[in-house]
Amino acid sequence: MFVLGLTGGIGSGKTAASDYLASKGICVVDADVVARQIVEPGQPALAAITQRYGADALLADGSLDRAWLRQKVFAEPAERQWLESQTHPRIRQAIIDQLQNASSEYAVLVSPLLFESGQYQLTQRTLLIDVAEDIQIARATSRDQNDEQQIRRIIAAQMSRTDKRAKADDIADNSEDLAHLYQQLDQLHHTYLQLAQA
Repeated sequence: MFVLGLTGGIGSGKTAASDYLASKGICVVDADVVARQIVEPGQPALAAITQRYGADALLADGSLDRAWLRQKVFAEPAERQWLESQTHPRIRQAIIDQLQNASSEYAVLVSPLLFESGQYQLTQRTLLIDVAEDIQIARATSRDQNDEQQIRRIIAAQMSRTDKRAKADDIADNSEDLAHLYQQLDQLHHTYLQLAQA
C-alpha cells in the first residue's frame, strides 16, 4: 500500500485537504482521531492518565477532559513527555492496523506531528499543507475558541515551519481560498495515483 503522510501546523487546513482526498475515494487515517480513540473510557491509556492525575483529568461522564490535559502538558514539558510515552506507541499501532486495512488506490495518514512522532516512517511520501504563522493563529483562534497564547504555545511545541518545509516531499499552499487548495490537491492526487500504480 502506498501511504501519503499529510501534515501541517494547527489551523493550516489539514482537515480540509484530507476531506477533499477522501471525497476522491481515498482512505484517510487521521492520527488525531486515533489519538481520541485510544483514550476513550475503558482504554489502557485513559487508565494510565487517570492513575497519574486523578479525577482532575476526567469530565463528569468519565471521559478525558482534553482541555484540562492540554493546558497541563503544554505548561509542563516533562508531563508532555510522559503523556507521549503512554499514547504514541498505542497510536502508532492503531494507525498501522488501519492503514493495513485500507482498500483505496493509496492511503493518507493525517498527522500534525508526522515528522516529530516518527510517523513519517509509515509513509512513502509526505505532503505539507502550509500557511504563514499569522494565518494559523487567526484560523485556529476563530475555530477552536482557544486564546492566542495557547495557540502560540502549541505552534512553539511543534517542529518549525521552515523544518517542515525542508522535510516534506510536496507542499500545498493554503493561504488563499479552498478552490486554490483543491486545484493543487487535484494535481497531487493524480501524481499519487501514478506512484501507487508504479
